[in-house]
Amino acid sequence: MGEQFDYRSAPDPDMMGDPSGPEPSRRGVLFWLGAGINGLAALLIACPIIGYLVSPWRSGGWQTWIDVGNVEDFPKGQTRLATYVNPYRTPWDGYTANTPCWVKREASGSFTVFAINCTHLGCPVRWFPESNLFMCPCHGGVYYADGSHAAGPPPRGLYTYETRIKGNTLQVKGGRLPTLQESV
Repeated sequence: MGEQFDYRSAPDPDMMGDPSGPEPSRRGVLFWLGAGINGLAALLIACPIIGYLVSPWRSGGWQTWIDVGNVEDFPKGQTRLATYVNPYRTPWDGYTANTPCWVKREASGSFTVFAINCTHLGCPVRWFPESNLFMCPCHGGVYYADGSHAAGPPPRGLYTYETRIKGNTLQVKGGRLPTLQESV
């Protein structure tokens, strides 16, 4: 029969084998394999959380000044459709990188630039000079000439861009699409 071995006492050093490098135990290999997999999972979970926490300091990183057109292209007292090319486009964006906006030039010469998207579901609004209203064809959203909400389901007025005139060119600060949480 087999030898009786008392597990509470220390093993005989000869039983341990060559002291220069004992063979790793199965338990040790599985422990380190499990620790490595758990560390990888923790890293994959931590990346989006860290990105979310750091994003407030990075905001504005997707905004830049974009040329909309020459100041003379927009007569005083009128609202016109203009288009700019999104600087943060990708090669497969195609014509969708061309972002339209409504440019309103006041009689005083100042500019207000509205995003074309309805604040309800993002459908493109149209300007009707006969009634001095922006109207959304999707769900009946209506906005006054100053972009404020007039009627329908939209929760707020039209999004407006920051504007500036550099030289003789009207510029807007844009690059990303507006949302209810963050306007342009």
